[in-house]
Amino acid sequence: MKKTEEQIYKEELAKQENIHEMVMKDAKVFKKQFVERSLKLVTSGFGLVSALAWNELIKEMVEVYIKPYFGKNSGLISLAIYALLVTALAVFITYQLSKISEGSNDED
Repeated sequence: MKKTEEQIYKEELAKQENIHEMVMKDAKVFKKQFVERSLKLVTSGFGLVSALAWNELIKEMVEVYIKPYFGKNSGLISLAIYALLVTALAVFITYQLSKISEGSNDED
């Protein structure tokens, strides 16, 4: 059976509408992923800046409060104390954030 021009036109129109719907759906998915990844990237950048600021603060605290007790040649001791302070701070903050995260997951 031979298709009429009108049938062919309707079929082509339906194909184009399907393609348009698929493209729009993919565009929405792309936009959502782009926003999510951009947010993660910006958040990571601010996290890095924050970490560097804390790094400077802790180094200055070691310089002002720790080195005077151990003398000028206390490089290794000062670095060890600095590393312990940074580790303790990282563990404490990570623990607190995980508790907050668990609490927010319970509400979902």
